[in-house]
Amino acid sequence: MHRRLFPRVLALVALVATAATAGAPATAESPTPATTRLRAAIDTVLADSRLTGAQASVVVVDTSTGQTLYDRNGDRRLIPASNTKLLTSTAALELLGAGHRFGTDVRTTGKRRGGLLSGNLYLRGGGDPTMLAADYDALAAQVAADGVRVVTGNLIADDTRYDRTRLGPDWTWDDEPYYYAAQVSALTVAPDTDYDAGTVIVHAAPADRAGAPPVVNTTPPTGYVRIDNRAETVATGETSISIEREHGGNTIVVSGQIAVGDEPASDWVSVWEPTGYAADVFRAALHRHGVRVLGRTVLGQPTPEAAHPVARHDSMSLGELMTPFLKLSNNGHAEVLTKEIGRVLSGSGTWSAGLTAISEYVADTGMDTGTLRQRDGSGLSRRNLVPATEFVDLLAAVRAEPWFATWYAALPIAGQPDRFVGGTLRSRMAGTPAAGNVHAKTGSLTGVSGLSGYVTSADGRLLAFSILLNNYLTASVKALEDQIAVALAGYREDGAATARVAPPAVPETPRTPEGVECSWVKPITC
Repeated sequence: MHRRLFPRVLALVALVATAATAGAPATAESPTPATTRLRAAIDTVLADSRLTGAQASVVVVDTSTGQTLYDRNGDRRLIPASNTKLLTSTAALELLGAGHRFGTDVRTTGKRRGGLLSGNLYLRGGGDPTMLAADYDALAAQVAADGVRVVTGNLIADDTRYDRTRLGPDWTWDDEPYYYAAQVSALTVAPDTDYDAGTVIVHAAPADRAGAPPVVNTTPPTGYVRIDNRAETVATGETSISIEREHGGNTIVVSGQIAVGDEPASDWVSVWEPTGYAADVFRAALHRHGVRVLGRTVLGQPTPEAAHPVARHDSMSLGELMTPFLKLSNNGHAEVLTKEIGRVLSGSGTWSAGLTAISEYVADTGMDTGTLRQRDGSGLSRRNLVPATEFVDLLAAVRAEPWFATWYAALPIAGQPDRFVGGTLRSRMAGTPAAGNVHAKTGSLTGVSGLSGYVTSADGRLLAFSILLNNYLTASVKALEDQIAVALAGYREDGAATARVAPPAVPETPRTPEGVECSWVKPITC
């Protein structure tokens, strides 16, 4: 059977089986009293005044039987925001494999004479979005350990694995300086173990006296960005520091005020041209290890096939990458994976090639791709349109995949305070039957909110659900999503009170690597 038919055929088989054993099936026309109460509860949530004039699409399906427990506008195409990552992440695991790794290597065609390398040194990017300054330092240490002391040629930063389209075509211009809309390159740097590649963290600490400018530095230290410090240290008062990069370059303006004795203010800022950023960090690392490069830094030239290796770094596996990607809703990871899928499957590291392959995979799972549009990997584009029922079809189908347990564990988990367990749901639904139970992908844009994933009902049924809310004017409708998820966690078909049933077991969530600290914690808003 073609897999795209599976969810709908499963529902039909379930209804036939129920009719044969009970004589009065629980259909959409004759729901059980418990299902009627559940539908009424969800209807009440969706009647909230915060959704007046808005659009809502909600679908809930019992994954074991295929029975639809609730459907409100399930076939309506709405903007999914970061729920789009459900398509990208499942396709990446299937098409690339959970063991896929990104390699970054250093190569040369130059001739060696003692410590002198006559020729160019190539830093070749493999798309790794988790490369830290420490990883570039380790590469430089390998070059030095190989005996190289002087490079007579240029440092070539090879980012040609992917195309040079840095930003999604539909992304809004005012998002461009922020970490969640960082430029995409096959050669980049992440400042910490949140792995927001293509960004720097800018810190502004108060001076020791009023009237002096704050002390500003970056993580990682780099001369690639220029700081325009317009801020002031004040004796008393509220700290109000603004940190923003000017469009078209790497001048970061720090303005506002910070009081003497206050904690430093910090923010993540995207860089302009991440390939140059990576080359700058690597060149500085070479210098620290006693390797001088006499030539220029040149961006975007391919590494010759005849070049021989000098140093190499391999990333964590894709299965491990799913944790920071999905828990923290990392947009950059989604876009890199989209281009990597295109590169691996068709030899073209472009959005169009990657999105074509993703569409073909999700169609195989049962999604009707004729009813949706995907324009990027992350959901930052407002031209993405997906009906809730198609998300639920995907969620039901991927339970059969060999990588499902890894992916399920990587989804944010409601009410779990650890950032790399609860992720974007860590402060939601705590103290309810949904806490530690709901595994779901969040999504947020202005006027757009979504929550799609799984919840185990009170009688042990694994329910797949999708909640998409668009065009509301209030600040947030997350509380309404949570009310629906809590109602699903408390649902049981016979309507009787019961103790909570534990959700499916999952593998242990990967932890931050030993010896690496994630010292800066930014708010999670996705």
